This record gives sequence, C-alpha cells and structure tokens, in this order.
Amino acid sequence: MKHYLITWIVVVSSIVTGCTSYPRYLNFSFDAGGRGLNSRASELTPQVTATYIVFISDRNGSQDVYLFDAQQRQLMPLPGLNTLDEIASHPSISEDGRYLVFASSRQGKSNIYVYDRQTEQKRNLTANLQAEVRNPIINADGNQIAFEIAEDGQWDIMIYDLSGNPLKLP
Repeated sequence: MKHYLITWIVVVSSIVTGCTSYPRYLNFSFDAGGRGLNSRASELTPQVTATYIVFISDRNGSQDVYLFDAQQRQLMPLPGLNTLDEIASHPSISEDGRYLVFASSRQGKSNIYVYDRQTEQKRNLTANLQAEVRNPIINADGNQIAFEIAEDGQWDIMIYDLSGNPLKLP
C-alpha cells in the first residue's frame, strides 16, 4: 500500500510572516496511525490561522472536525465536538483558536454549530431556522459568524453574533 505525503499550500498572512501575503508550503509528515495532520483518509476544506489548521477528515469512520496545532505539530483534542450521527463540513476557526464553527447534517437537516474550546461546549446556532444552511465562517475575533441560508428558493448570506442573534446590517 502506498502512503502519500500531503503538502498544504496556504497563503500566510502578515501576522505570521511580517510581510505581505504569499503562498507558502507547509510540509507535515505522514502518520499511518492518524494522529497527525496527514493520514490515509480524506482531509477536506482546511482553514489556516497563524497557529492552527482546522479541517474535516473521515479517518475514524465518520466525517469529523479536526484541529491541528502547526506550532506544536499535533492534533488537539476536541471533547464533545464530533458525534457518529452527524456529517460535519466546512469548519472555520477564530484566530486565537478558541471558537470553531462548522456545518453539520443530521437526519437530513443542516445546521451551523459553534464550539468553544475553553468550555468544551457545542451549540447549535441555527436550530430555530427552517432553512438549509451551509459554508459558515467565523471572523478572526471570533464574535461574528457568516453563513449561507436557502430561503425562498435562493441562497443568501446571514451574519450572526456569537450568541446566535442575527445582526442587522444596513
């Protein structure tokens, strides 16, 4: 069986480099046991901050959210985040790594969740919406979450605060 080393190509911000953004290669070794960034499984939709890489992987038999600390070069524990009956997608992380947001589908219903790494709590932001939602992203400060929502036959953008309240924009 062949093993492949995945090289991540990312645009690194001026926070990390001290100069303007440019493509940079991040090279992490392959770990056959699935304890590192690279594994035999599909690693999907990565988002990179100065310290973290958040991504989706099916390495444990379900499509889950994973967090890799690029400075420590190790996967970070996310207790209470992933469940076997959900299919996670499109993770995003605040710059300080405290908050993760992601889309999840369970029994045909899509929702947007926020996970607080400090309290180890996962909260459904869109439980009261009767619409399909997808592609969440959290801002660097971790206080606003934007996502797509399908209402009335079209996709629109919604922006919520961290508490789950829609923001009124002009």
